[in-house]
Amino acid sequence: MNNTATDTPPEALRASMVEHIKHAGHARRGAVEQVLLEVPRHRFVPAATVEDAYANIAVITKRAGDGSALSCASVPTVVAMQLDQLDVQPGNRVLEIGAGTGYNAALLARLTGPTGQVTTVDIDAEVTAGAREALDENGFPQVQVITRDGSLGAAEHAPFDRIILTVGAFDLPPAWWNQLAPGGRLVVPLRWRGQTRSVAFVREGDRLRSDSVQLCGFVPMIGQDSELSGHLDADALVTLYWDGDQDLTLDALTGVLTRPKTSVWSGVAVGSTEPFDGVWLRMTGAEPGTCRIAADRAAVDSGLVTPAIPSRSPALVEGDSLAYFTFRRLEDGGERRSELGAIGHGPAGAELAERLSGQIRAWGAARTTDPVITAYPASTPDEQLGAAHVIDKRHSRLVVSFPAV
Repeated sequence: MNNTATDTPPEALRASMVEHIKHAGHARRGAVEQVLLEVPRHRFVPAATVEDAYANIAVITKRAGDGSALSCASVPTVVAMQLDQLDVQPGNRVLEIGAGTGYNAALLARLTGPTGQVTTVDIDAEVTAGAREALDENGFPQVQVITRDGSLGAAEHAPFDRIILTVGAFDLPPAWWNQLAPGGRLVVPLRWRGQTRSVAFVREGDRLRSDSVQLCGFVPMIGQDSELSGHLDADALVTLYWDGDQDLTLDALTGVLTRPKTSVWSGVAVGSTEPFDGVWLRMTGAEPGTCRIAADRAAVDSGLVTPAIPSRSPALVEGDSLAYFTFRRLEDGGERRSELGAIGHGPAGAELAERLSGQIRAWGAARTTDPVITAYPASTPDEQLGAAHVIDKRHSRLVVSFPAV
């Protein structure tokens, strides 16, 4: 272990980490809180300082040539959130996809107890070798570590009562469906329409139905991404990202940002610390043209675009027109508040901005309402899905639905 020495004992830092997780509301299950207190996270990230090991940050353990993260120990609050979603019981058989440092597998092994079984899979042999070494050194030799494409699962140890992904996934391959026991739980950071949510699915016959959906961000799974991208301006300052199943032609949007714009304000306001990511999630279930827009600082400073969050904001595209999510500051008795709205460009820009604002209003009327995400095999015919808007992927079909207010 090479952690830099500190005046604060690791046990005290670990207790402080768990207190922070509890305060954030991400350790609702007593068993999760207990294993977070028991397993020494710093021993799984020896290159990090002890303080960083227990800080609420991701500890990157491997990077690609361009500097992007290939493997890491996830942010502790996210680790706790996913374990809460997974609801591991003693004796469960658990599959983890994304071995990372081995820390998460150690937590899972404590949760399953001596009668359970944990298998962790990763495509990177260097990662699995490191996880194997850390697990052995810290008293978890019973965890099975396999070097393999995670989309294949681990049929030799199936069926699993629980499957968890600690890498971002764009789709739900057949192996995960086939290896999950009836009534079993699958927790996956699933990406669609430019955003990622940790979705806790329960297997109900031939479908998966969510009972928890949480905002998150993860290192993407290698070889699975089907997101496309292209620039909306000649200077390559504004980028649009969309999914492979969407009917979108970038050529049709050439010069769209130079066309007259229309601003539509929703009448929905938020405080300075109030999250509004639920607007994006709601859009994915109702608008087929939902995608993501990202703008460099120069594009924002020049007024070319003013998305709510320049690096990633939802947008709506249809043919040769576009609208994107924005906000404006309000003066409200000294309290810092913002009104949410949309800016549209192109022939149908005003209509798209109004539709996007309509989704903001729907969210504003039920801000804490969670959707139900139902996943079906790709072979499921339309008639079995009803009139819902369907998000099609290679191996699965998703329906995002909200209860009527």
